[in-house]
Amino acid sequence: MGSTKNNLDVLFEDNHLIVINKQSGDIIQGDKTGDKPLSDIVKEYIKDKYNKPSNVFLGVVHRLDRPTTGVVVFAKTSKALERFNKMLRDKTVNKTYWAVVKNKPKKDSDTLIGFLKKNPKNNKSTSYSSEIEGSKKAVLHYKILKSLTNYHLLEVDLETGRHHQIRCQLASIGSPIKGDLKYGFNRSNKNASIHLHARKIEFTHPVSKEFISIIAPTPKETIWKACN
Repeated sequence: MGSTKNNLDVLFEDNHLIVINKQSGDIIQGDKTGDKPLSDIVKEYIKDKYNKPSNVFLGVVHRLDRPTTGVVVFAKTSKALERFNKMLRDKTVNKTYWAVVKNKPKKDSDTLIGFLKKNPKNNKSTSYSSEIEGSKKAVLHYKILKSLTNYHLLEVDLETGRHHQIRCQLASIGSPIKGDLKYGFNRSNKNASIHLHARKIEFTHPVSKEFISIIAPTPKETIWKACN
């Protein structure tokens, strides 16, 4: 189950930005499935809340994979969209993710550097140790936050934003994310989710220039509850 405007989890909202805690199953923008995207649901929410008679402007700032959960930022004005996109290009937006894995990484903390190449046919990326044609450099930092009986909670900070980067790079060290069949986990989660959550985002507001720090609560699910 994804979001509807009635159960939209709004983490932050002002005149320029709206930040949502995305549910598993939500798609950010329309795709070939024809399923209603989160961007449309947020537009309906804004239209209803402010009784807007005309079309609502909503800019998609960044994306999360469909099975993941957590922080997603949308721009409510073209000014905010343009400035936020520049902030992302300039790498002044800090994003922190939580991932649950079964196989404990050999190191408690590490920097993973790989060269990721996307295969559009199966919508999957492969990590290579050195650059190959069509690959892009991918850098992330992780540390183990907590070890449960059968699983380990990792905190991941991205330096680059590549296709399926966290999923691919953790799988490349033998620690695929729980539920992520595409990247080698042995069984799916019941609701087709994976245990990857965009936990926190921090940035200087593109218009007001205030420092903004937003934390997204994890899904109401047994293993996530044990991680908190």
